[in-house]
Amino acid sequence: MAIEVIQSTDESGDLIVERFPPSGEADIKLGAQLIVRESQSAVFFRGGKALDTFGPGRHTLTTANIPLIRAVVNLPFGGKTPFKAEVYFVNHKVFTNVKWGTREPIPFRDTELALVRLRAFGIMSYRVENAQLFVNKIVGTQGYYTQNEINDFLKGMVIGRLTDFLGENLKSVFDLARYYDEIGAGTKARLKDDFAKYGMSLEDFIINAITPPEEVQKKIDERSGMAAMGDLDQYMKYKAAQALQDAARNEGGGLAGAGMGAGVGLGMGMMMPQMVAQAMQPGQAQQAGQQQPAPAAAATTVACPSCGTANQAGAKFCQNCGTKLAQNTCPKCNSPVSAGAKFCPNCGNPLSAGPAKCSNCGQELSPGAKFCPNCGNKVS
Repeated sequence: MAIEVIQSTDESGDLIVERFPPSGEADIKLGAQLIVRESQSAVFFRGGKALDTFGPGRHTLTTANIPLIRAVVNLPFGGKTPFKAEVYFVNHKVFTNVKWGTREPIPFRDTELALVRLRAFGIMSYRVENAQLFVNKIVGTQGYYTQNEINDFLKGMVIGRLTDFLGENLKSVFDLARYYDEIGAGTKARLKDDFAKYGMSLEDFIINAITPPEEVQKKIDERSGMAAMGDLDQYMKYKAAQALQDAARNEGGGLAGAGMGAGVGLGMGMMMPQMVAQAMQPGQAQQAGQQQPAPAAAATTVACPSCGTANQAGAKFCQNCGTKLAQNTCPKCNSPVSAGAKFCPNCGNPLSAGPAKCSNCGQELSPGAKFCPNCGNKVS
């Protein structure tokens, strides 16, 4: 019996192509009603050859609207003779949020890191634009064609074009983050012709992320740290401080003995503020390092009262001008002190401006005297 009503039976909207009847060619009567829904088109095929394409609406099939049928239809029955054909209903809606991604890392030759393997993923949207071309190139003789079937094919095409674009335009993975939009636009432009070749159009193409391996990501983070510190010298100090901090957190880093490990960890932890301060302010750290030897120099030299030349502690005459050097000593620790010094460079004891006097009788005391020569009182 000839078919009088032809329409799609898919209610889900997920099929891209559906054939009517599902089994293939069948007798279709001239004058039959063809119902094409919105966002659909219907392509008539006979003997594997496309006859005509119909858009949305209700169509009465005649030799007028399918001119190619005239050559294959017998006319003895007033143009009502059934003819064998099949109809492919093609869904033209935009399929959105189609995920794509690399199954395996793609190789990328980096100018700074040599060969790096990258993973990438994102989403895209597409639609069938030329129904007849799509059926001929992709569907073939299948009774129906789903979105999942075409997705795997399209994803492979996307990864190939993305790999080509990265290789030709990107020099280093250090630049990835700021070029996502350019990479996405460039890859989409290359895919446009690939999709059109199969009767499709790529509506949207978005890159969510392109990620290097973990070890490469660490190098990117380190480079960011170096940029934040300003130069390599500061960066190296920053890394040294990080290493000390990691060792301190490791409770001794595996050193023999729990007590020793804890002690080293504590010491490193106490050193952290100074190390970080030096990393952040190297100029001040250098000044502090230069100022530290000053007290030691004062403790081992005696200035000449005449010319100011520094002489070794214990010298009796100035090595520059020959002036006799006063042998002033600290009353507390008996270390040599420079003339006019207010504090002992060895023990920090405050020094009086004039000669020491006995607290009992007021007699002037010689430097370093332990008892008063007048009354025998012990010098405090």
